[in-house]
Amino acid sequence: MTRVLYELAAADPDRRFSPFCWRIRLALEHKGLAFEGRPWRFTETEALAFSGSDKVPVLVEDGRAIAESSVIAARLEAAHPDRPSLFGGQAGAALTRFHVAWTDQVLHPALAPLLLLDIHRHLAEPDRAYFRQSREARFGKPLEAVCPDRAAQLATLRRTLSPVRAVLRQQSYLGGDGPLYADHAVMGAFLWARGVGVQDLLEPDDPIAAWCRRMVDGMGEGSRALTSG
Repeated sequence: MTRVLYELAAADPDRRFSPFCWRIRLALEHKGLAFEGRPWRFTETEALAFSGSDKVPVLVEDGRAIAESSVIAARLEAAHPDRPSLFGGQAGAALTRFHVAWTDQVLHPALAPLLLLDIHRHLAEPDRAYFRQSREARFGKPLEAVCPDRAAQLATLRRTLSPVRAVLRQQSYLGGDGPLYADHAVMGAFLWARGVGVQDLLEPDDPIAAWCRRMVDGMGEGSRALTSG
């Protein structure tokens, strides 16, 4: 079976920075499924036309295209029940919906202002122009004005991470003794930052920093190479 994962990339094809694509890369490795990661950029919409989606991640598995990270994760779990579970059962799948929603609606908004200019810096034209126009429309201000006080935004991010920190003081992973898709969803946010060269988000003695190191250590060699940013 052949699998291709279309992933958001910067001008450098080895600089992958979508948190949603990272979730699926981690999920595929969790399941032990071989795949090819294929770089894709914001303005390459025609390259995804076959999938019916205009954004990544898109996973093509034996000719079938699947879009949207939560849909892909559910499909991987259903299609490969003999492989390690992403959710740890039905109750775990239900709880994972909260982790994913919290990451998307709380963690990402706290993190994004710290990353926008770094993302823009790593893009090629015309992606740079697209990114500036679309994000300035979203935030209602120039990119340079989204994060006027980096120290204050970093403090906000660290406060936002308090629930994750509290859990990781008691157990090694959000999933318990080992990582589950909840870990992949939250880790995707940190890999988003690493993908554009931002790695000073946590204090060295933060339990989350130790968890990040465990998560990176558990990744495949190819994926670890993509985090060097």
